[in-house]
Amino acid sequence: MMVAGIGSRKGVSVEDVLAAIETALEAHGLAITALSALATAALKKDEEAISAAGRRLNLPVIIVDDAALQAVSSEALSKSDLSQDLAGTPSVSEASALAVAGPGAKLLGPRTVLGPVTCAIAISGDAP
Repeated sequence: MMVAGIGSRKGVSVEDVLAAIETALEAHGLAITALSALATAALKKDEEAISAAGRRLNLPVIIVDDAALQAVSSEALSKSDLSQDLAGTPSVSEASALAVAGPGAKLLGPRTVLGPVTCAIAISGDAP
């Protein structure tokens, strides 16, 4: 399973979200078809652009609760003070991706920041 974790400022556009996903995948030489799901923190559950990106890509958008985010936060590669203050994790995108990819999941690298959106790619522990 490969998951794109998404973090964003309020009111971003679906184009912003899609561009961040594409940029993150390109950085790792991956195609959009490699993704199994999008993931984000509970505080972003009402961010329409993230839901719209999932619909456009025909992927589920999984909302990660705070406890699950915090359980994997120590594995985050990036640190944002704002993310820590608002979501209790140093990186919403990285923690969301790790939480959904499951036990033993690994980030392919630090989050990609593209304007108001961050995107991190994680693979499940059982991925080749």
